[in-house]
Amino acid sequence: MAARIYQPAKTATSSGRAKTRYWLLEMEPEGRKTIDPLCGWSGSGDTAQQIQLRFPTKEAALAYAKKNGIEARLFVPKSRIVSPKSYADNFTRTT
Repeated sequence: MAARIYQPAKTATSSGRAKTRYWLLEMEPEGRKTIDPLCGWSGSGDTAQQIQLRFPTKEAALAYAKKNGIEARLFVPKSRIVSPKSYADNFTRTT
């Protein structure tokens, strides 16, 4: 079994970062998805990829994976650079 551990990115339609503070452990898919010939839906017999576990820290997620014998790949997010500016900066001329 293989899994990936990462911090989710914020949604494109939201400016808040509320759902990005935890770490997720998701199982990697074991095989390819198949297409049902009757209705065209895609499906798989692998139910492990439906599992999504949340952890407060990446260390907790790595410890869980190690304890349960899961090979985990860690994806570290890039740090966000915040440049503080005031509302008045929107109206200053730069020419």
